[in-house]
Amino acid sequence: MSEALEVLAYAADGTLLPRAVRLPADPFDGLVHEAVLHQAVTTFLANQRQGTAKTKTRGFVIGGNQKPWKQKGTGRARQGSIRSPLWPGGGTVFGPLPRDYRRGIPRKVRRLARRSALNARARERAISVIAPLAFEEPKTRRVAELLGLLGIADRRVLLLTEALNSNLLLSARNLQNVSVMRFQDASAYDILRADALVIEEPALGTLEPGGEASAIAPAPAPRRAKPKREAAPAKPEKPRTPARKPAAEKKAPAAKPAGAKAAPAPKVHEAARKPEAKKPAPKAKASAPRAKKSTSGKKPGKKE
Repeated sequence: MSEALEVLAYAADGTLLPRAVRLPADPFDGLVHEAVLHQAVTTFLANQRQGTAKTKTRGFVIGGNQKPWKQKGTGRARQGSIRSPLWPGGGTVFGPLPRDYRRGIPRKVRRLARRSALNARARERAISVIAPLAFEEPKTRRVAELLGLLGIADRRVLLLTEALNSNLLLSARNLQNVSVMRFQDASAYDILRADALVIEEPALGTLEPGGEASAIAPAPAPRRAKPKREAAPAKPEKPRTPARKPAAEKKAPAAKPAGAKAAPAPKVHEAARKPEAKKPAPKAKASAPRAKKSTSGKKPGKKE
């Protein structure tokens, strides 16, 4: 037999009692069936679907009774109706139609899932027991202050009462994350959806006192909103290399003091010296054409 689960107990005004209380073995036996919980939750969510989605097939679209053009001779593809799914405004092929998503679950499986959900929350120290809450009139501020004293004001809370408490229901219905219902009416989905459960003591029957309240681990820390991701820091810009200064902007060498010897000119190897460009030789003058010698032996140009 598993050990009895102990939870913190509070007075009606929200003060913590010095001693904890032991939860009854029925339904808090400490066993959690995950497969049964999955089946119960999926069945509950499926039963919430309305199933009213509907689209019109070509038989439900108005128009399209006449053939748009003759079968042959037009050069276009043959068509029989302008409400064909291939046309704009035509019917829908295999679209959703109204259907029922309801699923059944055996009664014993549903009860086992509810027990498993309560045990799961008890293991997490997410259950608190409180004295009967008597509200003379609806007062939302009182419920908000009570949850603040319990340390669960910023969490999703489920208040489970022994009987229907209309004043408590009216007081908590204006709080966004607070739900109120009878202990017998809570389903496995309702219990798992809440982050913290506050149960009236009479709803569980007679409870035995447990150990000291200080010895029990406190409830888990409230959920906090995920911090927004900060933008990545900008990459440091690379230092730009300074542009080369033009020759005109180069600094002139500093003036040498008077009396300082001039630095000797660097010696240049003879082979490294550039040869002097040779001057082109003057072109020879064209000579006058020679006179042809006569074959008779006489000089030309003289008359006899």
